[in-house]
Amino acid sequence: MSHSFVSSPIKSFAGDLIVPGDKSISHRSLFLTSLGQGKAKISNFLSGEDCQATARAFQAMGVDITFESPTEVIVNGKGKYALKKPAEVLDMGNSGTTTRLLMGVLAGQDFSAELKGDASLSSRPMKRVVEPLTQMGASFSGPTNGAQLPLQVNGGALNGMTHPLKVASAQVKSSLLLAGLYADGLTTVIEPNQSRDHTERMLKYLGVHVETEDLSYTIDSDQEPKNKDIFVPGDISSAAFFLVAAAAFPNSSLLIKDVGLNPTRMAIIEVLRKMGAQITVLLEPKSEKFEPYGDVEVFGHPLIGTEISGAMIPYLIDEIPVLAVAAALADGETVIRDAAELRVKESDRIKAVVTSLQKLGVQVEELEDGMVIQGQPRLKGGETFESYGDHRIAMSMAIAGLFCDKPITIKNADCIQTSFPSFEEKLKLLVTYE
Repeated sequence: MSHSFVSSPIKSFAGDLIVPGDKSISHRSLFLTSLGQGKAKISNFLSGEDCQATARAFQAMGVDITFESPTEVIVNGKGKYALKKPAEVLDMGNSGTTTRLLMGVLAGQDFSAELKGDASLSSRPMKRVVEPLTQMGASFSGPTNGAQLPLQVNGGALNGMTHPLKVASAQVKSSLLLAGLYADGLTTVIEPNQSRDHTERMLKYLGVHVETEDLSYTIDSDQEPKNKDIFVPGDISSAAFFLVAAAAFPNSSLLIKDVGLNPTRMAIIEVLRKMGAQITVLLEPKSEKFEPYGDVEVFGHPLIGTEISGAMIPYLIDEIPVLAVAAALADGETVIRDAAELRVKESDRIKAVVTSLQKLGVQVEELEDGMVIQGQPRLKGGETFESYGDHRIAMSMAIAGLFCDKPITIKNADCIQTSFPSFEEKLKLLVTYE
C-alpha cells in the first residue's frame, strides 16, 4: 500500500533544523572513493534510495563498502582498475545521477555491464551521455541503442577528447570527467554556463588535478583519487522546501544548521531574497576541506513576484518546483523561463507543477520552457494531488498544503524516500496546526 501524505494549514512555523546530507555530494563521495586508493570514512551520508543505488552498484563490482550506520560509510578503495564485472544487471532504481555517472566509469572498463531502472528512470534521456562516450570509444547496446534504460555499456579503450556541451549539466560533465580518468590523453569538457561543481571539487580534494579555466575542465588519466575522510554538508536542495515555507509564512523563524553553501547551489537563497525574503547566512561559510557550509536564518516576510530565467536556471533546476509554490504565494507575477530541462526529470516537472497549482486555485500559464504564475495570498485546499512519482513534486505540494484553507492529500508520497526519508517528521517539528 503506497503512502499518502496529508498536509494541513498551519498557524506557526518556527524552530531549528538539520537537513540530511547533500545528495549530489553523497553520490560523488561513493563514486570517487570507490575508484580511489585507501580507506575513507564518509560522514553525514544521505541514506536515501538514490544514494543506496550507487552503493549497491559499486558493491556489485567488488568495492568494499560498509555502512557503520545509515549515515556513516567506510569505503576501502583498491584503485580505479580494481572494479570487477558485476554478476547481475545493475539496478539504478530512480537515480539519474547514479546512471549517468556510472556510464562514464563503465565506459573505461574491460568488461560489459547492464543497467536497468524503474519506469520513471527508464523514460529519461541518456543520449546526452551515450553520444560523447561513444565518440571516446565506448559502445552501448539495448532495446533503444542506449537512448534509454535498459542498456548495456561495453567498456573499451577510450581516447581523450574535447566535448563542448550544448546544455550545462553537472551529470554529463561529471560522467565525461570520470571517463577521462581512463582515457588516453586529455579529456576536456566545455560548458555553455557553469553547472554544479561538486565533482571537480571532490576530485581536487582527493588529489586528482582538474585544470579549470573559465567554463573549461580538463583531466589527465595518469592519476587516481587518494582516499581521505569526507564530511557531507546538509543538502540545500532539501533545505529549500523549509526555506520557502519559512520565507512565505508571516512571523516565522527558522534556523537551518550546517547546510552546504557551495556557490553553485546558492541561487535558491538569491531568488528568495529577490522575492523579498529575509534570509541571513550566518557565519562565513565554514569551508570543510572542500565544500563550504554554514547556518542559514530565515524570517517570514511578504513575498513579491520575480523572473527566474537564463544563466541561473542550471543552479536552480531542483528547486524550481518549490519556488513555484513561493511564487503562488507572492504578490504579483512570477515568470519562469529557460527551464525546458524540467520536462525530462523524474517527471515532466513543468506539467506537474502547473497542473498542481491550478488545482490549488492559482492562475498559471504553461510555457514550453517554464510557466507564468499569478500569486495570491491563500491557496484552495480540500483536494487530492498526484506526486507523479517525483520526490520534489511531492515535497513541494506538502509545503503548499501549509498555506491552504483546508488539508490536501498527496498520493504515492513514498517517492520522498529517494532524497529525504525524514521529511515528514522534520516538518511536524516546525509547525503548529490551525
